[in-house]
Order: sequence, then C-alpha cells, then structure tokens
Amino acid sequence: MNAPGLETLDYTFPGTRPAGAFTPVLVGVVGSGNLEVLLEPAAGSDCRIHIETSARGFGAIWAAVAHDFHQRHQLAGVLLSIHDMGATPAVVSLRLDQAAQELKP
Repeated sequence: MNAPGLETLDYTFPGTRPAGAFTPVLVGVVGSGNLEVLLEPAAGSDCRIHIETSARGFGAIWAAVAHDFHQRHQLAGVLLSIHDMGATPAVVSLRLDQAAQELKP
C-alpha cells in the first residue's frame, strides 16, 4: 500500500547479466538527497524496477531513466526499489549506477 500522494511505477526488463547471489545493496537516503535505492536479488532472469515517488506525472521521464539504466547494465535476477521525494533524473541515474557498481567483482 502506498503512502498518500505517492505515485507507483513498475518496469520489467529481460536481463542478460545474471547478478547471482549478493547481499542487498542500499544507496542514498530519502532524507538526504531525496532518493533511496535498494537493490535485491530476485528469482528469474528479469530486472524489475519498482518506484514510489512524490513527483507525480513524470512517468515518461521515469521510463527513460529506467530504460537507460537497463541498457547500461543488463542486470538479470534483480529487484530495484526506488523511494523518491523529488530527486532529479541525474541523481536517480547516479544512485542506480552506484547500486549496480556494488555487484561488480
């Protein structure tokens, strides 16, 4: 269930780079920088992105940011949960890349 005023968006992409087993990764803090990204292992070969944002009506921008992230990383078997309180697309991309970087050996 969403908090009042939050918009929820979900995207799923077929992944080609299995993330394997890893400890969940948390980057950013909603209270500092307005954005938190949690990267967790998930069953299957998809990259699922779940967004809860206070910035309603920006679905096309979120879709572009999610697609761009997936094009760069092609992760499989992951769930990215984003909690946003008004971060810019550049900050979102930075946090997503920071989370993905934690998976590299």
